[in-house]
Amino acid sequence: MNKSELIEKLAVKSGINVIQSEEIVNLIYKKMKDTMVGGGRIEIRGFGSFVVKEYEAYQGRNPKTGEKIAVPPKKLPFFKVGKELKERVDQVAGK
Repeated sequence: MNKSELIEKLAVKSGINVIQSEEIVNLIYKKMKDTMVGGGRIEIRGFGSFVVKEYEAYQGRNPKTGEKIAVPPKKLPFFKVGKELKERVDQVAGK
């Protein structure tokens, strides 16, 4: 499912028009982004959690030339699947 499909499903399920549905989805995405940029954690019970992981700087190397390069520290978003979702996906995969 992509963002436009989510907007469409929300509009149909809730009985609102697509423009209102799009505003709701965009608001949720914006709040999630703002929370993660601010270093916060997002937890959706039964689905999973989003956190920002920090990685230290390290010495890497260019695989083409073998030249050593300094890789700066970075922060990346990380998703950890919730127990309920994990079990439901596993049940479907096991059938």
